[in-house]
Parts: sequence; C-alpha cells; structure tokens
Amino acid sequence: MLPRHEDPIIAVATAPGRAAVGIVRISARQLDGLIDDLFRRPLEPRRAMLLPFLDAGGEPIDRGLAVYFPAPHSYTGEDVLELQAHGGPVVLQLIVARCLEAAAQLDAAAGRARLPNLRLAQPGEFTERAFLNGKLDLAQAEAVADMIDASTEAAARSAGRALTGALSAAVNALAERIVALRTLVEATLDFPEEDIDFVQQADARRQIERLRSDLAALLERTRQGMLLREGMHVVLAGQPNVGKSSLLNALAGAELAIVTPIPGTTRDKVSQTIQIEGVPVHVVDTAGLRHPDQTFDEVERIGIERTWQAIEQADAIVLLHDASRAGEPAYDQAETRLDRELAPRAREVGRILHVYNKTDIAAAPPDALAVSALTGQGLAALREELLRRAGWHASPEGVFIARTRHVQALSRCADRLEEAQRLAGSAQAPLELLAEELRMAHQALGEITGSFTADDLLGEIFGRFCIGK
Repeated sequence: MLPRHEDPIIAVATAPGRAAVGIVRISARQLDGLIDDLFRRPLEPRRAMLLPFLDAGGEPIDRGLAVYFPAPHSYTGEDVLELQAHGGPVVLQLIVARCLEAAAQLDAAAGRARLPNLRLAQPGEFTERAFLNGKLDLAQAEAVADMIDASTEAAARSAGRALTGALSAAVNALAERIVALRTLVEATLDFPEEDIDFVQQADARRQIERLRSDLAALLERTRQGMLLREGMHVVLAGQPNVGKSSLLNALAGAELAIVTPIPGTTRDKVSQTIQIEGVPVHVVDTAGLRHPDQTFDEVERIGIERTWQAIEQADAIVLLHDASRAGEPAYDQAETRLDRELAPRAREVGRILHVYNKTDIAAAPPDALAVSALTGQGLAALREELLRRAGWHASPEGVFIARTRHVQALSRCADRLEEAQRLAGSAQAPLELLAEELRMAHQALGEITGSFTADDLLGEIFGRFCIGK
C-alpha cells in the first residue's frame, strides 16, 4: 500500500505537455484554511468559479476555474479542490508551488500551518484514497486505469461497465449466496443436537451446483474481458521472403515494414497493434528463419535469435508459407526443418497457425488457410481464425474489462466450490471441511473487490497508475 495516506496531497492531474486546459488537484481532510489563503473568500461547493490565481505577492499567475468538492461527496471521499488553468507546464508548476507555499503558511489562529504536510502525490494515490474511503471497490479502481489505457473502443466501453460496478455486482451476488450457504452449514455445526439437518434440508449440494454453473458463466465473461484488456500476441514467422512484412502491412493497413525481394530485409522485430472486432491484437513481424549456415552476417543472426524468443512468448504463431515456391526442393527441405525446430518451441501445436501466402499467383493446398497479402484475399478469414484461437466468442456488448488476477481468483473459487460439492454429496459430509471450502471460495471472490486484499497487492496495483489519478 502507498505510504502516508493520511497526508494531504497535490498533483497535476492532466497529461504532461502543453494543452488548452490543465488541472491541479488537491485532496485533504480539511481544505478550508488553504482555500482562504489562496482566494481570500470561501468557495461554493460543487460550483465552478472563475477566479484569479495569485502568487504570494498578489501578482496573477493565471485566471481559471476553481471547483471545491467537500467530503464525502468527492472522488477521494476527502475534501478535493480542482484548479483548472491554462495547460502550460510552467503555469501548472507555478500553481502547485503556490499551493505548497500557502499550505506551509502559519495560521495564527490555529497556531500551525494552514495545511500541514501537503506533499506531491504518488502515482495512483488519489484513486487509492477513493478505494480506502469506500468510494470505489478494487475492481472499479482498476477499471479507472483500464479506461485510461484502453487501446480499442470496445475495451474502453468494457472498462466503463466495470467502473460502474458490473463486475463487482456479479461477484458480490455470488458472494452473498456463498455466505448464505455458509450460514446453513455453520448452523448445523453450532447446533449438532438439533434433529433438523439444515444442510440436507436446504439441499446444499444442489445450491453449490447452481453456484458453480453461474460462476462458470462469470468466469467466461471475465476471460473475454481480460482478452479485451490485454489483447493477443501474434508472431508472423516463416522463411525469408514468404511475405511476412507484406502481411503485417496488409493487416495494419499501413506501410510499417520495409518490403523488398532481398532475403533478410527484416533484421529485427516490427510490432503493431491492430484491432479485430474490438480485440487488440499485437502483431510482430520477425526476421526470416533459416539455418545458421545460410545467414550472411551477425546482424541477421541476432534477428533470428530474437525471432525465436518472440515465438516462445506468443499466444499464436502464424507460420507463413509461400504457395508459389511449394515443390522447390530447397524450399521444401527448409520447410521440413523449420517445422521440426518450431514444434518444441511452440509448446502447443494449437498455437501454430499454418497460412499460405501469395495465392494470387499460386494455389494453396486443399482446406488450407490461404491469403494474398497483395490483394487482401483471405485476410478476413485469417482475422476470424485468430480470434477463435484467442478464445474470443462473445460480442463486446455486455463484457466488462478484467485482469489476469480476476480470472485467477474466480478459478480458485471454482476449485473450492467443486470440492465443496463433492463433500456435500457424501453420505456423512465432514461439515468442518465443507464450511472451510466455502470460506475459501468466499475469500477468493473478496480478493477481486478488495474485501480480502494484501497491502503489497494494493501497492502494486496503484503504483502503476499515472500521477494525479
């Protein structure tokens, strides 16, 4: 967790660089003293007021809007002051310096500084305070960063749904059902002398079965949301001059990679993010793979080594074949060798997608995925197949953005419910074990919204935010 969360904090809340408008944001438990010193007048809550921003000597720094949000009706749950000025970096830094100076001024009536310990905010500290003060749960707080980082329209809309609490509501609904079942199990443990078996009467096994079904549906939606956030990493691999760079250009719709008939033109990785049905697809064009004895210089050898590294890290490998060269002895021999070398590095056969290029001048094998990077033929089918390999089979509508940790937490919950169902179905269920499995399932769900979260995880999450958010 970020330290000193009781200190007042200040930061420029807009992106670095020049802009029409820039915002300085302050959050503290009490801002009345600082406001009095800055403006010599009170500010009406939640009303934008056009005022001069003056330095300590009364000279104008700028003229802009001041908006005061008293606690608890603010983003952080504390008093928040936002100063909207012209977006010049120097102007904004002057305003920050003036606020720090005013905060340190002695308040004669109170006998202390007007706003003691005001300091520059760390990355994510405003949103961390919103979480700590109950304005957002952890899943919603993460959605704030995901909305800022969204690389596609679908990802941005999905982050918006998560921010409004769609993921949290689904998780909390499951958690409430698990708690209700835990109550029944623990009632049986607390009152063993009663004739009524609460667990049997409530048909605990069937309840758990329904919970597992609903959890599986949520887990699938969450996996789709994780794909929208993180995207799919695809490597274009193959021999030199099979058309990898041309295919990258065709998929991206731009001339990103240099294309020549000279083998070994691509010496290093060329990356581009495209979107297919709103899903980010990170495509990497790589150096052509050929036997070390065939490479001509050290630069190309290094490029080939990086190609193998990219292959090992990819979600999918598009192994491109040149349909116009099939049947040439040297080409076919190199293809056989490449298939043999690629198999152990790909980890899974399903990660390799064989694609035949240059079908505008030669025929591909029957039932093969055939494309022409030159004419665009077959690109739509290639895009569809990439999505299928990624596991995407849902419309972006209704999907909420998610992270790997959300999927992992739901998977742990699913494992615990599976074991709980097995225990509930036994003739003489060990109720202590059943109660413990339900407790751990509930705790796994709580990790998503922050009900059960380690401090070091909070520090890792909020430390990745931008400053001022």
